[in-house]
Amino acid sequence: MSDIAFLFPGQGSQAVGMGKALADTWPAARQVFEEADDALGFAISRLCFEGPEDQLRLTENTQPALLTVSIAALRVLEQEGFRPSFVAGHSLGEYSALVAAGALSFRDAVRLVRNRGRYMQDAVPPGVGAMAAVLKPPMEQLEQILAEAAQGEVVAAANFNSPEQVVIAGHAGAVARASEALKAAGARRVVPLPVSAPFHCPLMKPAQERLKADLDAAEFRDLAVPLVNNVAARVVTAGAEAREGLYLQVPGAVRWTDSMRKLVELGMRRAVEVGAGAVLCGLMKQIAPEVRTAKFGEPADLDKVRELLG
Repeated sequence: MSDIAFLFPGQGSQAVGMGKALADTWPAARQVFEEADDALGFAISRLCFEGPEDQLRLTENTQPALLTVSIAALRVLEQEGFRPSFVAGHSLGEYSALVAAGALSFRDAVRLVRNRGRYMQDAVPPGVGAMAAVLKPPMEQLEQILAEAAQGEVVAAANFNSPEQVVIAGHAGAVARASEALKAAGARRVVPLPVSAPFHCPLMKPAQERLKADLDAAEFRDLAVPLVNNVAARVVTAGAEAREGLYLQVPGAVRWTDSMRKLVELGMRRAVEVGAGAVLCGLMKQIAPEVRTAKFGEPADLDKVRELLG
């Protein structure tokens, strides 16, 4: 099974009800939710299972909620005897990937992402920042268009999600100017995203500095399974390098396309999206359609995972 990657989703995959069927079906999954509730001191499980949606959508709640669902799903896959050869995670999903690789305890990870979400939320006042998804972007002109749209403000590529989708982030005015310029240059569509802060751009520097103390205090072990990190699309096996990647990714762009291509280069032919939603399976079709994928976030998904992983 040396061609299997487990991939872990990031913010945007959340939905009220996520994880409930896992917890109802498997004690190993239920135990993860209980551990998260205990580590955080409040019922993140209830927020996942019942909402309300406006509370689940708050970044400081979304991040630990998605991590918890991913690890609950992971524990079921492990119980079924499935193990990856590689792991990767989209933005906050990298914390889930590091738990899967044995580098970080789940308890530490869920507290880290709770703080990470709060720091990111606090870094930019509401309404000051914005993000937008650019579909079919004019890649060869992207950097120049963003530089010209900045006009003394910040706008940067935040997520290179696939060859067909880039997300930009920064000051609201600069993102609006860049959006118009990108459409004029041939982008198929530019869609404003309903987010509470402009993630993965230089405006997140204050959040990065606050998170540093938490990362330094957490124990990072060397990885039992190699990770391809999303800030450099590089193979990571040392705990210290894993910690550094989490620090750099806060204001750094998520290089998901390059990360997936690196995994293909390493031999990935099958991938399981572990947790809520199927965003990463969809992106894989655009990046490397030859890679066979399945998602696992609901009991009904298990048959397809068994079929894929044999």
